Formats: sequence, C-alpha cells, structure tokens
Amino acid sequence: MRSQIGHIQFYCFLALIFWLPIPLGSNRPWAWSILEVTSLMLLASVFIKALVFNISIKSEVAQYKSLIAAFTFVQLWILFQTFALSRDILFTLSPALEALFADVPSTANTLSLDVSETRVGSLLGWSYWAVMLLTILLVNSEKRLKQTLLVIVLAGTFQAVYGSLMALSGSPTSWLLSLENSHIATGSFVYKNHFANFLLLCLSIGIGLIVAGLNRGQQQSKKAQLRKLISSLMKGKAALRIALALMVIALVLSKSRMGNAAFFISMTATGILAFFYFKDRSKSLIILLASLLVIDTFILGAWFGIDKVQERLAQTSFTQETRDEVVIDSLELIKQYPLTGTGAGSFYTVFPSVKGPNITLFYDHAHNDYIQFAVEYGIPATLILAAIVISALWQSLYAMRHRRHPLMKGTAFGCMMAIIGMLIHISVDFNLQAPANAAYFTLILTLAWQSRYLLVKQKPIK
Repeated sequence: MRSQIGHIQFYCFLALIFWLPIPLGSNRPWAWSILEVTSLMLLASVFIKALVFNISIKSEVAQYKSLIAAFTFVQLWILFQTFALSRDILFTLSPALEALFADVPSTANTLSLDVSETRVGSLLGWSYWAVMLLTILLVNSEKRLKQTLLVIVLAGTFQAVYGSLMALSGSPTSWLLSLENSHIATGSFVYKNHFANFLLLCLSIGIGLIVAGLNRGQQQSKKAQLRKLISSLMKGKAALRIALALMVIALVLSKSRMGNAAFFISMTATGILAFFYFKDRSKSLIILLASLLVIDTFILGAWFGIDKVQERLAQTSFTQETRDEVVIDSLELIKQYPLTGTGAGSFYTVFPSVKGPNITLFYDHAHNDYIQFAVEYGIPATLILAAIVISALWQSLYAMRHRRHPLMKGTAFGCMMAIIGMLIHISVDFNLQAPANAAYFTLILTLAWQSRYLLVKQKPIK
C-alpha cells in the first residue's frame, strides 16, 4: 500500500513535469494555477503519507537543508513584501517609500508597490518551492532519477517536433489554442526565446544522459572504445540521439540568437570542465562532444537555417534596440529600493516612473533577469538566489569530480550545462519569468544537488 501510493505520487509528479510547457509555457493565470494547485496538493499528499506511515522526512532532506532554507527564505521574503506594516517600519526598511507615499492614504503600507502582482508571484514561488521538495522526496532512487531525466527529454522532444512542424507548415494559426503562427518555431510557447530556453534545458539533460552511458573503461584499446561508442549510439542511445537532433533543429528554427549561442557556449564550457574533472574520462567523451558540435552545428544547422541565426547575431546593434536602455534605466530603481525591492512581479508597474524618453515601447519585463530580480526582490534576496545557483554549480562540479556512479556524473554534466546556459541566456532575456522554465530550472538546480548526494549512505524511501 505504502509503495503503491509512492509510485502514484511519483508518476503524478512526472505528469506535471511533462505538462508544464504545453499550456503556453504555463504563462497564463489559468495555466500557472494548475501548477500551483497540483504541486502543492501533491506535496501535501507526500507529507500526509509520511504522517500516516511514520516516515521520517527529516532524514530524507537532511543533506539539502541549506538549499531548502535559502529557497524558503526567499519565498518568505516575497510574502513579507505583501504584509501591511506600520509606516515607521516601512520607511525604515525602504526610505524611498516615504516620499512616494507622502500624498497616499495610510492604507498603502506594504513594501510591494503592486501587491496583487506580488501575491501572484508569491503563489508561484511556493509552487517552485514545492517542485524542489517533491524532487528531493520523490526522485529518491537511480531508477526514478533516470525516469525523471527521460521525461524532461521527452517534454523537450515533444515541443521540438510540434514547434518545427508548425514553423514549416505555413499554417497561419497554431494547431494548439489557435495562436498566430509564423516560420519561427515557438512550440506551444508564445515567445520564441522562452521556447529556445526550454529546449536548452532539455538538451542539456539529454546530453547528460548520453554522457552517463559512455564507456569509461581504461583497459580497453582505442579501437574497442570507439566500437562501443558507435554500438551504443546505434542501439540503445539511438532514440536519445535522434531526440537531441530534433531539439537542435527546433532550437535553430526558433531564430533565438542568445538561445543558440547559450547552448553551444554552455556545451563547450561544460565539456572542457568534464575533460579536466572527470577522473575516469575516456576518448568517448571527446568524440561525443565533437560529434555534437560538428553534426548539430554544421549539418543540421545548414539544412535548417543556422546561417540566418548567425546573420541576426552579426546584425544585432544596441543602437537599434532599447533593451540596454531598459537595463540602464532600471538601475535607478535598484538605487531607490536596494534592500527591499519594489515587490515581486511589480516591474511593469514601477518601470514607467524611471524610463527615459528614448524608450517608446512597453516593457513588462527588464529583458535581463538579474536586473529584474534585483529591482523586485532587492539586492539581499537576489544574492541569496545567486547563492542557490552557485551552490548547484558547485555540487555538479563535485559530482563530476568525485562520484563514480555513471548516472550521477551524467546528471551533474547535464545540470551544469543547463545552469551555465541559463545564466548566459537570462542576461538578455526574462526566461525565469515563464513558469514552465522557472519550474524546470528549479528542478534542475535540485537535481544538481542530488547528483552529489543521491544514493550516498542512504536508502530510498518507497
């Protein structure tokens, strides 16, 4: 009974992971409500099961205390931004509010300058928190870890196939939800860069799975190693390799400049780190990375238009775009509210107060998640978020260096590549504002920790 309930909970979690990108990247109130309700109810069911069967959750989360504490603090801070405070406390925490609220009724007593949006952001944040805990509590065995990684790849492949077919179909509207369609691939997302970023995350995990399956025997000849690599690619790894190729095609068809650049830069950087940090590295790793770069870039890219992406990169000019000016103007908000921020989700409300005359377009996001988090959450909370990401990178690097388990090393590789790619991409876009992408990134950050700690002196709870 206990085992059956655990299996049901785990497969419900996988179903949620696969579902998240389908409804417009969960970037609509009705869609992210499904994420919130499902994740929190599923987490509640895990806690109830633990109480009924006297399961010690404390032992399960012991190695992840610092991750959970940091993530919980950020969510509590966002919630605190919505609390009504006395004006003395309010103006002490955020002096800039005193001048702003001078002519405002005393009912305006929150740190957030858009309380309704901050409440939305808080609920979303708690759903990401639930995804983190569900990953720790449910992905607790080698089999479950591999299944989770495969579901991520399947979700990316589904999006890649659907997005590519839509881009090549010439249909004026999409087959799902009848959205406007063009020759640019967006999958079931609305924004091409969110689609490209999602593929980047899934591609990274897929490459990690292939790395996990590489032969690392040191006693074999080069010819034997090459023969085993080719054999694995032609047999069990063939479907996975095809899935990666399909996602690369879709990534190129997205015409996302930084999405494509972030993918290849992160793959190259992670490959170099793996070469130096894998204790039992083999020629197979070098051959794999070379094949990914050569085949995916020059063959698939030539067929499906990477030259156009390169042309767009070459023609990009900051004099033709105002994103850099948005970032510069947003710095004024950080100077005004350095400690407390303006409230999660409030950027589009507060940015008009500081934007310069050269910005004529409406920006609901900063097109730079580093800046947007600093504006909305304040510098201290943003630094805690940065610490979460840096710690995940460190755990991945540690696992690549010290873990002997192939799946853990492959997971670490995939997570590191995904994190590096995300850090590059969000410097010019707002991918973490899309709930599906943010949930997947939270999942990957947690998997990075698990690549170090899973199956180390512990037995999984069924």
